[in-house]
Amino acid sequence: MRTEATTPEQDAMKTHAVANRADDLEGVDALTADGGIVSIRPIRGTDRDALRGLYAGASPESLRLRFFACPGTAALDAEVWRLCRAESERHLAVLAVERGQVVGVASCERTGDTSDCAEFAVLVADTHHGRGIGTLLLEHLAAGALRHGIHQLVGEVLPGNFGMLRVTRDLTGHIWSRFDDGIVDVRLDTAGDEATELAVDTRDRVSECASLRAVFAPASVAVVGAGRKPGGVGHEVLRGLREYGFTGARYAVNPSGATIDGVTAYRRVKDLPAPIDLLVLATPADQAARVLAEGATVGVRAAVVLGSGFGEAGPEGRRRQRELLHLARANGIRLVGPNCLGLINTDPRVRLNASFAPTVPATGGLAVASQSGAVGIALLDEATRTGCGVSTFLSLGNKADISGNDLIAYWYDDLATRAVALYLESFGNPRKFARTVRALARRKPVLALKSGRSDAGRRAGASHTAAAAAPAATVDTLFAQAGVIRPENLGDLLDTARLVTDQPLPTGDRLAIVGNAGGLNVLAADATEATGLRIPPVSPELRRRLNAAAPGAAGPDNPIDLGADASPATFAAVATAMADSGEADALLLVIVGTRTNAPEEILAALTPVVDAHPDLTTAAVLVGGTTAVSRLGRRCAPVYDLPERAVRALSHAAAYATWRRQPLGRRPILAGLDTDRARTLVHEALATGGGWLPYNRTVELLAAYGIPILPAGTATTEAEAVTAAGRIGYPVVLKAADPDLVHKSDTGGVRLGLTDAAAVRAAFSAVAAAGRPGTGVLVQRQYDRPIELVAGVVHDPLFGSLVLLGLGGVRTELSDDRALRLVPMTDLDAGRMWRGLRSAPLLTGYRGAPAADTDALEDLLLRLGRLAEDLPEVAELDLNPVLAGPDGVIAVDAKLRLTPVGVEPDPRLRQLRAAAQLGGRG
Repeated sequence: MRTEATTPEQDAMKTHAVANRADDLEGVDALTADGGIVSIRPIRGTDRDALRGLYAGASPESLRLRFFACPGTAALDAEVWRLCRAESERHLAVLAVERGQVVGVASCERTGDTSDCAEFAVLVADTHHGRGIGTLLLEHLAAGALRHGIHQLVGEVLPGNFGMLRVTRDLTGHIWSRFDDGIVDVRLDTAGDEATELAVDTRDRVSECASLRAVFAPASVAVVGAGRKPGGVGHEVLRGLREYGFTGARYAVNPSGATIDGVTAYRRVKDLPAPIDLLVLATPADQAARVLAEGATVGVRAAVVLGSGFGEAGPEGRRRQRELLHLARANGIRLVGPNCLGLINTDPRVRLNASFAPTVPATGGLAVASQSGAVGIALLDEATRTGCGVSTFLSLGNKADISGNDLIAYWYDDLATRAVALYLESFGNPRKFARTVRALARRKPVLALKSGRSDAGRRAGASHTAAAAAPAATVDTLFAQAGVIRPENLGDLLDTARLVTDQPLPTGDRLAIVGNAGGLNVLAADATEATGLRIPPVSPELRRRLNAAAPGAAGPDNPIDLGADASPATFAAVATAMADSGEADALLLVIVGTRTNAPEEILAALTPVVDAHPDLTTAAVLVGGTTAVSRLGRRCAPVYDLPERAVRALSHAAAYATWRRQPLGRRPILAGLDTDRARTLVHEALATGGGWLPYNRTVELLAAYGIPILPAGTATTEAEAVTAAGRIGYPVVLKAADPDLVHKSDTGGVRLGLTDAAAVRAAFSAVAAAGRPGTGVLVQRQYDRPIELVAGVVHDPLFGSLVLLGLGGVRTELSDDRALRLVPMTDLDAGRMWRGLRSAPLLTGYRGAPAADTDALEDLLLRLGRLAEDLPEVAELDLNPVLAGPDGVIAVDAKLRLTPVGVEPDPRLRQLRAAAQLGGRG
C-alpha cells in the first residue's frame, strides 16, 4: 500500500497528543508543530464527502506519491469506500480534523487472517504539510492496530518521498527499511518502548511551546466583563495589566462601550480588532460559551476563564465545561481554567499580569502552577515576602484543557525557568506525568505539593499489596522515581524553592554549620540527624586553620560555635576557612543578633564569602536582627528565620542532587518469558469471570514469567491429602485452597510442621473448614529459609501497576517496612527497592547470619515488574511469604486476582476516574 509525503520538513516530527496515546480513539485532540489543535477520530460512513474533498484537493504530485500514479475518479471513489468501512480486526482508519475540515487520513489493512502485520497509508492535505499531522495520525493508527493484535505496520514508499521517510524514521525506535525495485519498504513496530516515548515527548515539548506562546507571551489581551468600577474581577485584571506594564495591546469588552481604565471598551467580542491572542473571561458561567464562540471569529488563540460555576458545580456546571472545551477544541483555542486565578509572566519583554492576585512577585527563576487559587495566592504572597523571584505563574483551576503535564513540557526548554513548583489536587494522566516530570527533573528541580495525604484518602485493599499501595504511597512512589521533591507543607515548598532556584546543588551529604549561637547550632544539628545529611567532624588540618582564624573560640569543630561576641571579621574568616576546606558539601551560617553585636555587619562581612564560593550550597539563619533580610550575596543565598527550616531545605536539595547523579537504568533483558502463554491464560480466566485464581492457575501464570514458586498438591479429602504429603515428602504444610481466602493464617487456614500421615489427617478438617466447602486444601513441602519477605503487584486505574517488596509473613502489616515502584522498572530499580528497606541488613548478613542471594531477589522483582507491565489485568498479586536465603528466593504462597482493565470494583475509584476525565489531561 502506497504512502504520501505528509511532511516535507523536519517540523513534521513535532506533534503532540493532547490526550493519552490513543488509549481511546473515539476522539482525541492533539497539538501540531505550530501549536494548532486537530482532532483524531475513527472514520464514519458520513465522512465520504469530506474524504472526496480531501483527495480532490490533493496535488498530482501528492497523489502520485500516495498511489504511485495519478488515479482517476473511479479509483479515488473506491479508495473512499474502502476507508469508510467499519473498523474491524482487518481494517482501521483514522481522520485528522481541524475546525470542521478533514486535513488528513491514515489507514491500515491486515495482510492475512492470522498475520500480525498490516499495510498502512497516509495522506495529508497539501496546505497542511509540515505541521506534523502525518506523524500524529501514524501514532494513533499504530496504537489502535496494537489493540487488534497488529504488531507491525508495513508500507511502500517512493525514494523521493522524503517527508514520509522522515516521519516513519523518527516516529519510533523500532523501524527498518529496505530498498528494492526502486521502492523503499518501510516497517515499524506498533508497540511503544522508551525510544518511542522519548520521541513522542520531544515532539510534545516543541509543540507545547508553540501552543502556549499565546498564553504566556500574547501580543494582545482582551478582558471580557471588565466593569467600569474598581473592585470587580474584570476591572482589576484590566488594571493589573496596565500597572504591571504589559508590553502588548490591551482591550476591554463591556456592553456600555465606555472607557475603562483608560481603554475604550468594545460592546461585543466580535467587534474586537483581529487577531486577539489572549481572551480573559470575567463573565458569568452561562455566558462563557457564547463569549468564546465570538472570540473564535477574531482569531483568539488562548483564553483564561476566571469564573466559577463549571465542573466543580454539579451536572449543569459539568455540561458547561464540556461545551466550553468542545468550542475551544473546535476552534484551536487553548484554555486556562475555568474557575482559576489567572496567570503571570514576569519576563521584562512581556510583563503579563492576567490575574486578580493581590501581589505580583519579582522576576526570577521559579515557575509556579497551582490547582487551587487560594494556594496560588499564598505561594505568590510568600514568594514576594521572601524575595523569591518567579518566572511564570499559572492557576490551573479545573484543568479542562491546560494541565500540569502541558506546563512541564513548556518549562522544559524555558530559559527563564530554573526550578518548578507545583500544587496539585488530582492527576488526569499520572503515567505521562511520571515520564515527563522525570525528564524535566533531570534538568531542573521540580517541587510538588500534593494534597490528600490523610488516612481518609486511602483506598482499602483486600491483600497486603493493595493495602500498601494506597494513593498517598503511590504518589510518594511516583515522585521518588521521577526525582520530584515532595515538601511537607507550603512553607517547606517555598523554603526549598528559594534554595534550589538560585543555589548550586550539594555535591554530597556533608553539612558544615558555623554560627555565633550555640543553642541554635544544636537545634540545627538535631534537625540534621533526621534528614539524611551528615555533620562530620573537621580534620586536624582544618581544626588548626579554624583555631588560627578564631583564637579562643568555643568549639572549633562542626558545628562551629564562635560565641555571640564574635566579630564580623572573625565570622567571615572562619566561614572562609570552612568553605575553602573541601570538607563540606553545604554550608549553613547561623547568626543571632543581640544588643551587643551587629548582625547586619556580620551579614555584610559574610556576603563576599558567599559570592567567592559560587559552587558551594549556602544558606543562612538570622534570628534577632532589626532589619528583615531574605537573601545574601549576588547569588541570593536564602536567609531563614529558623534553623529547622534551613536544614529541611538543604536536605531536600541534597536528596534531589543524589537522585540526579544516579543513572536512570534501562529496560532489563529477562530470559525465559512466555508472554503469549501468559496472555492466553489471562484471557481464559477473564472469560470465566476473572477474580481470584485457583492456586494451580496462579502458579502456571507465574511460571510463564519465570517466577519461582513452591509447587503444591490439591486435596479435597483426608486420603488425598495424605497421598499428596507422601509424594511431596515430610514435613508438610496444609493451607486452605479457597482462592477467595486472603489471610489464611487469621482464620485457621494454615497448619505447619506436619511430620506424618496422622498429623495430616488431624489437621485436614480444620484447615479445609477455613475456606468454602469443596475447595479443599493445598499440600506443600515445608521449606525454611532465614528471611521472610512479601512481594507483589497491584494495579491502580490511574497510576498503572506497582511492584511491592517488604518484610513478609504475619508481620507484613506490623513492620510497615516496604518499598514500591511503578512500572516500567529499570534494571537498577530492583536493587534500590531492597536497599531502601529498613530491614535491608537482614539480606546482607546481619550479625554473622548468611547473606541472602540478592541477585535472585532482584531478578524476581524485575520479573514481577515485567508481568505487571505486560498484564495490567493483574489487579492484585501477593507472594507472601517469599523465602530468601543464600541459595536463592522462592515464593511459598501466591494469590492473584484478575480484573478487566478499566473495571474497578471500588466505587470511590470510579469517582476519581470520572473526576480525572473531567479535569482534562493533567
